[in-house]
Amino acid sequence: MGNFISEWILQHEGELTRAADFIFRHPEVAYEEVLSSRCLADFLGKEGFAVSWGTAGLSTAFTAEWGGGEPVIGFLAEYDALAGAGHACGHNLLGTAVCGAACALKEYMAAAHMPGTVRVYGCPAEEIMSGKIVMDAAGVFKDLSVAVTWHPFDRNRVSNDIWQAQDIKNYTFHGISAHASKSPEDGRSALDAAELMNIGVNYLREHVPGDVRMHYAYVDNHIPANVVPDIAKTNYFIRSSKRSRTEDASRRVDDCARGAALMTGTTVDIELVKSCKEMKVNRPLAEIFYQAMTRIPTPEYTKEELSFAAEICKKAGFPDGGDYFSGLEPLEDAPVPISIGTDASEVSHTVPLITVSAATMCKGTPLHHWAAAKQAGMSIGQKGMLYAARCMAEGAKLLLETPDGFGKIWEFHRQSSGNQ
Repeated sequence: MGNFISEWILQHEGELTRAADFIFRHPEVAYEEVLSSRCLADFLGKEGFAVSWGTAGLSTAFTAEWGGGEPVIGFLAEYDALAGAGHACGHNLLGTAVCGAACALKEYMAAAHMPGTVRVYGCPAEEIMSGKIVMDAAGVFKDLSVAVTWHPFDRNRVSNDIWQAQDIKNYTFHGISAHASKSPEDGRSALDAAELMNIGVNYLREHVPGDVRMHYAYVDNHIPANVVPDIAKTNYFIRSSKRSRTEDASRRVDDCARGAALMTGTTVDIELVKSCKEMKVNRPLAEIFYQAMTRIPTPEYTKEELSFAAEICKKAGFPDGGDYFSGLEPLEDAPVPISIGTDASEVSHTVPLITVSAATMCKGTPLHHWAAAKQAGMSIGQKGMLYAARCMAEGAKLLLETPDGFGKIWEFHRQSSGNQ
């Protein structure tokens, strides 16, 4: 049964590719992933999983399960798109590969008469840092023996990354409206307050640790320029690789908001939308998955795909050294802080979690970029997706076959304090 998983994925390559293509062509943003979630759930149902909807009270979340008893292998699927950018984060590939990996592992376990449960969670709204945090708070992951997921990138590796701890906040300023020309002195501009807050935060950037990120967007209040606006709203993401640093920066951003309100005679409501810890990495788990990935050939690319990558680099202005893809990167000796976040980080503090990275785009392509979306919708992205499915399934298989594998990863999990 040495190549069982690879053969299963090869046999179902067409179905997986069609599912990824369907989700790509029907991009749905957070909590609106009706077609996308149904596409994956239907695939899992056809493959023998029992599917239930409305996990943790979320209408586009589902749980699909096969088998029974321990160990319980949980796979985390994502499928939400970005507003205006479609699948520029490759979630059409992410959820599909997760389902392929879960099905391949299930078939292997059934053929080998191995005990245990394979469970797939359809997790909505990752792009707004929401779905898995809500699900984790509801306790849906707490009985897992391990959680497995992956993310599209421009390289192949086991993620040994510390994804950022994050606060997402809304700041709503309330003022007094007035005619902006006839009687501006009677008004108290909520927009002035929002702008002064942002100026304060921009000065604050000099006085926070280097890994802290604070970025914001205005939420349109639809008030014309000839009216002193009585309401203005901003949305902030505040992040760092340590929860304690994120909390400190978050408090100081709040103070900027309160100071701006005081300066303008307005008031401010501060809403914590979502909050998560940084990723808690698990060395024994990463080593097992890395060992499995060393046995799996990385994708090979056609002349047409290499030409596509070259053209992408030219149009996007990426550096082009002629080397668009590479093999498996070595596992780093120590965790690597990175400047992006995921709601899967919250799950990593509940149960041991592993993330695989696979190249679904050529080197130098950033996430959330049109070039990432272009490649996610064609064969370059699909090859990375199928590779990721094999890596996750083979990694889970090796974990099942490793003596005291679960004991070692849980011992590390309990002893590790994370990166607070």
